[in-house]
Amino acid sequence: MTDTAPARDAETAPVRPGEELDWPRVESHLRERLPELAGDFSVLQFPHGSANLTYQIRFGDTPLVLRRPPFGRLAPGAHDMRREYKALSRLWRAYPRAPRALLFCDDHAVAGADFLVMEYRPGLVVWDAVPESMTALPEAGRRIGLAVIDALADLHRVDPEACGLGDLGRPDGFLARQVAGWRKRWHLAATDDSDPLVAELGTQLEAHRPDSGPPAVLHNDFKIDNCQFRPAEPDGVVSVFDWDMATLGDPLVDLGTLLNYWPDPQFGDAGALAELGLSRLGLPTRQEVVARYADRSGRPVSHVDWYEAYGCFKTLVILQQLYARYARGETTDPRMAGRKDHITVLAERGMSRLGLPTTRPLGGTS
Repeated sequence: MTDTAPARDAETAPVRPGEELDWPRVESHLRERLPELAGDFSVLQFPHGSANLTYQIRFGDTPLVLRRPPFGRLAPGAHDMRREYKALSRLWRAYPRAPRALLFCDDHAVAGADFLVMEYRPGLVVWDAVPESMTALPEAGRRIGLAVIDALADLHRVDPEACGLGDLGRPDGFLARQVAGWRKRWHLAATDDSDPLVAELGTQLEAHRPDSGPPAVLHNDFKIDNCQFRPAEPDGVVSVFDWDMATLGDPLVDLGTLLNYWPDPQFGDAGALAELGLSRLGLPTRQEVVARYADRSGRPVSHVDWYEAYGCFKTLVILQQLYARYARGETTDPRMAGRKDHITVLAERGMSRLGLPTTRPLGGTS
């Protein structure tokens, strides 16, 4: 199938067919509630995300970002715009890399679902290559990777109570609920041809689950392409996006999520970011990333392998959910058709991190 997605260097594009909203109603709603907005209204789409629908809306010379869940049946607890608004309307004061949310709407007559509007920040997102403005800089890829891990460690140093986010989640029992929840999502999304190793990985994660340390604000989908840089400045992340799963809980979940996307000599580029070929960027090694995080955050990382295995499991469940939406005809995005192709390698990577064999168990697929 031909991939009709826009080039990676195109930040915005016309709205994909089938993903238009009721723009006159959206415009009217925003003008009423944000009366400072003036000028002609226009819309483009940020085309590279895989799940939530994200648009650049513009009133005259003022660009903003509108985010809402994808169309179709949603996984329980996923694409939570109310949660994202809560996090971003408060976190920006303590963590300047978080864009400021301006408005939340739960009237589905406006845009068909909950949505939020936030400030727009210009900059560069690193996809499948070092940005042109950085290519002449020494070790640009390595510096990008270290900046990403610094941004994560700094998030985990934020005091949730001090920025009004002490009630963002329930840290007690967080890790147990997360493992159980993602196992349930896999059972709901699995199909007859699903790899039985996935369910086994879920079982083993539960059996080997470590005790959590002190809680922190979690992004819960932290990765390189959710970070933004200024041109020619690879040493600092200026913005972090996609906070709809933010919560309070075990911060090493974020580190494990980041590591499951990181290139690995044994498994190569795998998972949701496989098509980007991150191994070509010249990123720091996994060992450097873990050591940098431990030093900057002050957190112990002795069970980091388990957290990476959990990251693999969570990512492959998301991939299966995205593929299932395509199979049900709930999205026209052709990229979703191939999402399931990376599930088996992630299951194998997760089992390897747990030090367990990758032989398939007997029995069903889910």
